[in-house]
Amino acid sequence: MTMSHAVVLIDHQAVKIMQFDAEQSHLEIIKAHAIVTRQHRGAVRAEHEFFAEVCDHLKGIAEILVTGSHQGQAEFHHYVQKHRPALASQIVNWETVDHPTDAQLLARARHYFDHRNGLPGANRPG
Repeated sequence: MTMSHAVVLIDHQAVKIMQFDAEQSHLEIIKAHAIVTRQHRGAVRAEHEFFAEVCDHLKGIAEILVTGSHQGQAEFHHYVQKHRPALASQIVNWETVDHPTDAQLLARARHYFDHRNGLPGANRPG
């Protein structure tokens, strides 16, 4: 299911991707890849595989709002810039948030895109 807007919540254990339009929303959770190793290279590989999977789930979405901790966003931003530059143009903003509920996350994203697109209430069910 691909919709025109999505909000992403970055966490080190999982990423939530909530796609939405005016009537509906769809939540996907992608869990981090766990590779137990003492070598730094294994951890980097696991992070790259995790972020690659997240990027694959974001294909076809026109506008993406990325949220989460500052560090999580920074790591994902670096990955996108280096490995998926085409996706960077779909990401319209990066916002630091604490631990919102799914409902709060969706409300924040709808509010953001309402104002970004100059159509107050356009992304909310009527």
